[in-house]
Order: sequence, then C-alpha cells, then structure tokens
Amino acid sequence: MIPKYVTHYIDAYKNGEVVFNKERKMLIEHLELNILPNEDLYFDNDHIESFIKFTEKFFFELQPFQKFLVSFIFLYEKETNDIYFDTFLFLVARGAGKNGLISALSAYFTSPLNGVKAYDGTVVANSEDQAKVSFEEFYEMVQNNQLENTRDNKGFYNLTKLMITGLDTNSTFKFATSNAKTKDGGRQGFIIYDEIHQYEDRQIVDVLSSGLGKVKNAREFFIGTDGFVREGFLDQMKDRAEAILKGETPEDRMFPFICKLDNAEEIHDSNMWAKANPMFEFELSDYARTLFRRVETEYKNLKHSPSSRENFMTKRMNLPEVDSSKVVASYEDILETNQEIPILKGKTAIGGVDYASIRDFAAVGLLFKHNDKVVWLSHSFARKGYLEEVQLKPPIKEWERQGLLTIVDEPTINPVHIVNWFVEKRNQYPIQEIIADNFRMDLLRPLFEEAGFDIEVIRNPRGVHSLLAPKVETLFANHNVIFGDNPLMRWYTNNIAVKIDKQGNKTFEKKDEHRRKTDGFQAFIHALYKIDEIQEVDLGRALDMLEMIDF
Repeated sequence: MIPKYVTHYIDAYKNGEVVFNKERKMLIEHLELNILPNEDLYFDNDHIESFIKFTEKFFFELQPFQKFLVSFIFLYEKETNDIYFDTFLFLVARGAGKNGLISALSAYFTSPLNGVKAYDGTVVANSEDQAKVSFEEFYEMVQNNQLENTRDNKGFYNLTKLMITGLDTNSTFKFATSNAKTKDGGRQGFIIYDEIHQYEDRQIVDVLSSGLGKVKNAREFFIGTDGFVREGFLDQMKDRAEAILKGETPEDRMFPFICKLDNAEEIHDSNMWAKANPMFEFELSDYARTLFRRVETEYKNLKHSPSSRENFMTKRMNLPEVDSSKVVASYEDILETNQEIPILKGKTAIGGVDYASIRDFAAVGLLFKHNDKVVWLSHSFARKGYLEEVQLKPPIKEWERQGLLTIVDEPTINPVHIVNWFVEKRNQYPIQEIIADNFRMDLLRPLFEEAGFDIEVIRNPRGVHSLLAPKVETLFANHNVIFGDNPLMRWYTNNIAVKIDKQGNKTFEKKDEHRRKTDGFQAFIHALYKIDEIQEVDLGRALDMLEMIDF
C-alpha cells in the first residue's frame, strides 16, 4: 500500500496546492513510472508511522514534504526485505530543515524502534562545527527528554561528547571531518555527508562507503545547498540525479530530492520561493513563518546591496548565479562546450601555451576552425608538490585518469613536456604556429625552434584580452566553442573573472589567485588571437595528389 503521505503530497502538486520546480516534477514522473507501480516493492508503514511519532514527540512536527521523503527511506523489496533506495540526495535551500530531519533519523536508526543491531552512523562535513550540528541536536534531544542512561534513570542512550550509543542495539553515532587520511570504512549502517558543496573530491565518500555492505540495509545521505564551486563532487551528484530523472538510469538506487528556482526571474515572486524551500508549502509553521520573513527581508535589501544577490540566489533560492558582466559565460553556456569533437584529420591548427606558473600548472592546446565553431584540444601538466600543498577542490586525480592532465613529480614543470606534446600532435595535425605570452619564453623558445616550430610571443596580453573579449563572449553565447567532454577546461573557464578598467577594457583574470586555476583558458585565448589567420590546408587531399604523381 502506498503511504498516505506520498499520495497526499503528489495530489497536492497535481491539484496546484503546491508549486514544484522542474526536478521535483521529473521525480514524480520517475516514481509513478518506475517505483510506485512496482509490485515487487512495499512500504513498511509500521516504520514510517513509528518514525513520524518518534520525531514529533522528541524533535519537531514534520512537514508534508518530510513525511513524503521518509516514506521512501522505508521502501523495501518483497523478496529480500532489502531497502530499495540506499542513497538519498537532499539538495534544498538554506533553512529547509535538512539537518533537523537527519538528526531525527540518526536518533531513530540507533534506537530500539529501528531494531537493527550495530547500526552505526557517522555524519561528515568539511568543518568540525558543521559536522557537530546534527550530533548536538541528537545529544540535546536525549538530555531534554531524559532519555540518557544514568545511575538514576534507565534510559535508551549513553552520551559522551564524541559518541552517542543506543543501548538496546549497541548502535553508535558520531561526527567526523572530511579528512580521508584519518578515516577507515568501519562497519557503517548509515553515513550522512553534510554540506556537500564544500567537498574537494569524492575521496572521503569512497573511504567511508567501503564500510557499507557489512550491515544489512545500509544507507547514505547527501545533504546540502548548492555552492559556488563547479566541476566538483556536488556537480557529479547533480549529473547522476539528472540521469535518473531523465530516465537514462532508472535502475539507479539513489532518491534525488532537489528543490530550487527554475529561473532567476522567479526571485521576484515570493510564491515561487517554495520551489527552493519546501518549508514554505501549505500553511506555514511558526518556524517557516519566521524564516520566510527573514528571506523576505534579505530580498528587499538587495536593492541597497546588489553585491549580496549572488549569495542570496545560491543559498536562499538554491540557484547559483553570478554577475554576467563579471564572467566569460554563464555556466549553462560553458556546459554547451561539451559537444562531440568533429573529425579534424588534416585540418590546420594554431597552438596555444600558458607556461606562466611553472611551479603549479601549465597548459597546451590546439585550436581548429570548424564551420562557424572553434575546436580546442588541450592538455595540462600539474606539479605533484603543488597539488599536495594546496589541496584543490576539483577531482584532479580523476581528471588525470581521464587523460586530461599529467601530474609530474618535479621541482618545476619541465618545458620539455610542453614541446613534446606538440611534437606528438604534429604527427596528427599540421600546426601552423604556436602562440604564447612573454612569460618563460627564455625557456621555451629555444626548444620550440629546435623542434622546428614557428612561435609567436604576445607581448601585451591585456591588450589582446580587450581585443578578443567581444569575440569570446559571442562564441560562448552562440555555443560555438567545442571542448568535448572536458571538465578540466570547463573548470578553467568557470574560474575566469572579467575585470573592466576605467576605460572599459576587459581582461581575463583569476577569481582566486591560488585555488582557481585558469591556465587552460589562457592558452585557449593565446591561440584564439591568431585563429583568423589559419591557412586551411587539406593534408589528406594533398597526400592523395602526391600519390597520383609519377616521380
């Protein structure tokens, strides 16, 4: 039997009582097509009712969307009695009660009501303060309701400042920071990954997930609000969710609950704010009413503090947005660079190099014309010592496995790597010339010339940036840039800040000097400077003609 909480929430959406964003509409379609009609599945209504009563007695009153979510946590397969969804993504606006719900679930999972022996849980976040949020809510609930086991009280939990233990099942709950080097998989029953937009990579997830499977019906919860870092762990989770919601991977056992505005214009209609924060649905609770007034105040203050808009859109509306005048392209337009690389055999290329920072990153690439588009084939080199020191957020090691970059263990990046890359590519494509700025040319020029390459040096990069800015904006806006499926190049491009001087000249600079690398984009710009001078040579046809000539 489908729980009343599920049918009520879906009916409320269909009857227009609540507004759903695109992702939640797609979720309902997915559930109605693949999950709810499946006769091999069943909801454990006893657990659902037990959890709701437990939470509303000891924590807070649950909202309709929370009861809807909880129902799917207790969805099982009939044949094995295994849970169906083992992974949950709750991506909602700030204030939507995600930590409160997780605190209640943690208390329930370790209680005799759950009834599973050694069902241990851990909440993980980047900082100890954030990791302790749900732990401390659980801790305070036990104390406030006199559920602690003491000399005078036979309670249900033992408390320490580092661990809570459910006595009947010997299930523990603790908090941890996302330092994978100090963790092991253990024997986890459930893991909560909090504020996932801050995760540098998936290393901690891989470590802790290795402990799953040793306890029956283990679950993972990924919770948070969107952030400002692109091409990191959170974007990978969003891509996975999108594949599920589009019906591309219906067998995936992740339950993706994503709440956000559908477009930036909806910020001006407070009735749409419930798309991002489901606390604003139906009749507002006292908590939701206070929160709504706070969000309303922040919105009204935007007219006096427009610089706050980016943070408001990201955290309150769960829709990351940046000032279009300060970026090369919107992230949506940057994603459009993921187009299939066309056949380039025999096409002439312009090479581009950025070798300014020989102690961290260097980038190389070949730029081609293809009808109205430009195609950029690139590679990067990163120094191992720098990566260990700085700990960049994106998944650098994963990009290395994909062949997008090479990590070198050297005091500085040897210029031979740069030249050898072009030598190798020359066997596939005619390279007309290679463009670089004036940095480190004393190291590079002799090597390029010895290898037989023509090289041109840009002596005034700022002037070139200003000259190319309109062309760059047009290319991205019209989706005429092709990087292929290259998250490293998308990251580089997203890290560019467009600075405008008093004369209106634009330059492409880093958003952050140390953690937002831009080398690949700068190499692209260097090559783009000469793209209009490409001398198209069809090498294939030339070779065909040579074969026809009798020497």
